[in-house]
Amino acid sequence: MSSGLGPFYASSSLGGSRRRTSTRRSSRPRAVVPSAAQLDRARRQAERAQQDAERDAAIAQLRSLREQMTCVHLQSFPAAHPPTIPEAPQLGLPWAIAEAQTFHLRGVGRLARAERAAAKQRAQQDAPVYLAAESARLAAVYRQLAGESQQWWQALVAHDEATVCEAVNTAFSDNPAAGCAVGVDRSVLSVVMRQQDLDSMPTQTPGLTPGGRPTLKNLTKRDRLLWWLTAMGSNIVATLKEGFATAPGITAIDLAVLTRLPDTQRLGFVVYGRWTRQAIESTPWRTAEDALRFLDIGQDVACSVTTTASGNLSSTIKPLDTTRVPGLQELLDHAQDEPDAGESSLADLDISLGANTRPDHGNPVVDPYRIKPFAEWRQETSSPPPPMPSAPPSEPTTLIPGQTLVLPDEAWHGLHIAFGFAGADADLTLFLTTDDGRVAGDEDFVFYNQPSAADGAARLLGKQPEGPHTVERATVHLSALPERVRRVAIAVNMDVDTGLTCDSLTSAALHMTCTTGASWVFQPPADPNIRAMVIAELYRHTIGGKPTWKLRAIGQGWADGLDGLARAYGVDVE
Repeated sequence: MSSGLGPFYASSSLGGSRRRTSTRRSSRPRAVVPSAAQLDRARRQAERAQQDAERDAAIAQLRSLREQMTCVHLQSFPAAHPPTIPEAPQLGLPWAIAEAQTFHLRGVGRLARAERAAAKQRAQQDAPVYLAAESARLAAVYRQLAGESQQWWQALVAHDEATVCEAVNTAFSDNPAAGCAVGVDRSVLSVVMRQQDLDSMPTQTPGLTPGGRPTLKNLTKRDRLLWWLTAMGSNIVATLKEGFATAPGITAIDLAVLTRLPDTQRLGFVVYGRWTRQAIESTPWRTAEDALRFLDIGQDVACSVTTTASGNLSSTIKPLDTTRVPGLQELLDHAQDEPDAGESSLADLDISLGANTRPDHGNPVVDPYRIKPFAEWRQETSSPPPPMPSAPPSEPTTLIPGQTLVLPDEAWHGLHIAFGFAGADADLTLFLTTDDGRVAGDEDFVFYNQPSAADGAARLLGKQPEGPHTVERATVHLSALPERVRRVAIAVNMDVDTGLTCDSLTSAALHMTCTTGASWVFQPPADPNIRAMVIAELYRHTIGGKPTWKLRAIGQGWADGLDGLARAYGVDVE
């Protein structure tokens, strides 16, 4: 009931006739405004949380940095072994016939039956000669590569100075402390290493407050010097280990360490000594502190950082007197610390060491087993034929994901594939699979280390820049594929070392053309979640009882890159 004062409730007790009444006004929730003190307290808490987060990040960064600098010597380096030259790709007659037919059928109309029959007859006659010539040429290339690799290995184990220094410097090129092999005397290698300057070392280290909370504390001069000395020892041991692993004929290494001295800011040598292979390989390297053992296991080791009578490290670093250290003066060849001097200088050496950068693997690699197309072989072995009319270029058919189409018969004799892209690096791969979608063996996986399969019926033609883009090409002769190959997956994978995904590619497009001029193009999606993608698939089909090949655009992939892609098709990547 309503009383005009708000809801009115009445109730009676079951235990008697006594009545109880109550009234209540309904009202909206009242907004509570924090006081100035509460706002100030919240602000201080947020500032403390931000400071704690920044401190924790700095602590984690310092710990990671220290581990990186003092644990380099814990790496293992694989020992060099005689180079293994891969066999030349095997070529088959079906491939040669397909190549020859592609050439002879150029410009011949589909309805010109007599001309087409004559062209195919010429292809049948030329194919065996072409096959024999290419097989012989590739075999000669293999023999040449095998001979050159054997000569290189013999020079390496025989202490040839140029060969040893080149191999060792290539191995040193990605080291955190730049190293340079400067000479070989019998079985002794001379190396100069550039150590990080002491002044560039961190000035703080993780610590604990009296209450046990994590904090950052300033490094004492001696603690900072110990960190630097341990890092230098770690780099020295790693350099020695890698030098011995790369040059199997070397029995000892004379090593000198160059750095910029904190007091004078001049370049100077702070360590010199000789370390034998037996001493390095027989010493267990398990902890960061083991790096300091370089002082004990070398011969005639001289170090600017000394230990006082009380067991503490010296507080100053002085350059070694090269005239008093046996062998060091000969190693330096009378170098002077004057960058413009007429003779070699420490400054010149420092610049050379600083330029010791990691090799650029992005440059296109020349395939020594490149197979000559039939047209190129014919031009080299006979007078050029009269020019044939070429098919007029046509606008490519643009495909969308999931779209399928039947390939014309001419595509069986030569389907040319080109994957163009920019923005990052990617590699084209082909998988020749059976009906179950898996390869019959590793030989059906076509990639940069195995650019040919099925006796040449599927092969990569190499990657090269074209203007602002990079284009990698391949060719597939569908008519030359063995019957067990039911599908051909055309895939790309991002460069493993970069960790980038497919959305780093720009202007990516797959182009496919055949001899008639018919062409197709598909632009795969720029998916930020995948590192390898199947762009398209070729597969056998039957229409009206007649065998044919179809093309399907796909554009789907794997987040774990090449490993996931290869496993999906039955290939184990090591």
